[in-house]
Amino acid sequence: MFSGSYVALVTPFKENGAVDEKKFEELIEFQIKNGTSGLVPCGCTGEAATLRHEEQKALIKLAVEIVDKRIPVVPGTGSNNTDEALELTRCAKKSGADGALLITPYYNKPTPEGQYRHYAKIAEETKLPLMLYNVPSRTGISMLPETIARLSKIKNIVAIKEASGSLDQISRILSLCDITVLSGDDSLTLPMMAVGAKGVVSVVANIIPKEVNEMVKAYLDGDMAKAVDIHYKILDLTKAMFIETNPIPVKTALKFMGKLNGVLRLPLCEMAKGNEEKLKSVLKE
Repeated sequence: MFSGSYVALVTPFKENGAVDEKKFEELIEFQIKNGTSGLVPCGCTGEAATLRHEEQKALIKLAVEIVDKRIPVVPGTGSNNTDEALELTRCAKKSGADGALLITPYYNKPTPEGQYRHYAKIAEETKLPLMLYNVPSRTGISMLPETIARLSKIKNIVAIKEASGSLDQISRILSLCDITVLSGDDSLTLPMMAVGAKGVVSVVANIIPKEVNEMVKAYLDGDMAKAVDIHYKILDLTKAMFIETNPIPVKTALKFMGKLNGVLRLPLCEMAKGNEEKLKSVLKE
């Protein structure tokens, strides 16, 4: 199930800051129409850190209802509080989600043993297919390949979104176990697939879902030339998605495309004017 181009979906807000369910549905339909393999709502790109739990649960349920089994829905349900992560993951399962994405516990910086127990408890008590999420730039701590290999022995821990930015990390993980690896860094998707990753959980796919899906599919189908061509075609745009904190650039791009109003929740705010001009230039190209 966890292969191809998954989109780390943004969460649209109204001008008053409330979740915009109508726009949420429009974004999902845009993704399905353009061939995206699966949806990952309520993750870092979805501003989960500023979603109230009731909002997050409602969005998970809504995403599952809108998709209606057309593609997998794998919502973010992570927390640095194991009980909260467990509660959100149970909600995902009850809502009919196909799996859950769980970020490495942030701020409290657990030891490898603490990381193992965190994920093992959630896996054991929900039985839902789980995707680990290693993103040290957000969490302040990285998961060791040995910890990931140990967790992969648990039947329903089946994948990892790797956003460490290290090909050595991917190589070490896959030398130790056969867990499915998905890229968490858009600019490294193709290089990561070259060493064994099966796809991506993509930020830039919010705005160019067709191109990201075609690149991943081309590589998986053995058409390396086409995959490389698309990689270089979209490379500058993938880099532009991180000229400020994600999801500021991608929401700004969606605003320029007329798909969103660009509203973010504090402490995130609108993009600096100079960076807006840089983003516009890359989008035009």
